[in-house]
Amino acid sequence: MAESPATARAQHHDDGLRVLIVDDQEVFRVGTRQVLDGDDSIVVVGEADSGAGALAMIDRLEPDVVLMDGVRGRSDIEVARQSVTQHPATRVIILAAEDDPELARQALEVGVAGYLSKTITGRELITAVQAAALGTLVLDAHVPTLLSWKPRPGGEGDVNRLTSRERQVFDLVAEGLSNKAIAERLGLSNRTVEGHVNQIFLKLGVESRTELVRLAVTRA
Repeated sequence: MAESPATARAQHHDDGLRVLIVDDQEVFRVGTRQVLDGDDSIVVVGEADSGAGALAMIDRLEPDVVLMDGVRGRSDIEVARQSVTQHPATRVIILAAEDDPELARQALEVGVAGYLSKTITGRELITAVQAAALGTLVLDAHVPTLLSWKPRPGGEGDVNRLTSRERQVFDLVAEGLSNKAIAERLGLSNRTVEGHVNQIFLKLGVESRTELVRLAVTRA
């Protein structure tokens, strides 16, 4: 009797984070698998060379993380959107071959767990997979600058509602800095920074740092 997806997922979790690699280039899939296989916390459960194949494998394997090529642009974003919608527990990371502000923006808007460059190191990729699986939004450091976000007037998420100090804190959170790092940068206490962050959450209608970062980098 075939085991159910839920049973298979529970059993495989003991072996490590389950990762599916999606790319139409075999050489990239092989290289990525070799990198991930070098870490005991990760198990590559499959490879797909197309969006349709990826969705079928996600349905069957229920991986924790999907590493998806971003070369095909809109078609990749659509696959990511369907995966996020149909399998919210599976985290999708887009690996882009080149800087593409529109692709990055669309990816974040559909709810991917990360947007990274294919030029990242093996160690950085492993760390990103582990972080994404825990619910962290993983982004290349250059993504906020790449998008060069600009606030839109009015409505939820309007950064014009922030005070000048809150805007400073907002910008630093968007860069990925921790409260402690922000406190050191601005010469404030950790408690003061925490207070500013809480006020920013209330004013912008977000509930987490991940949502705040996503808002910042999609406001271009």
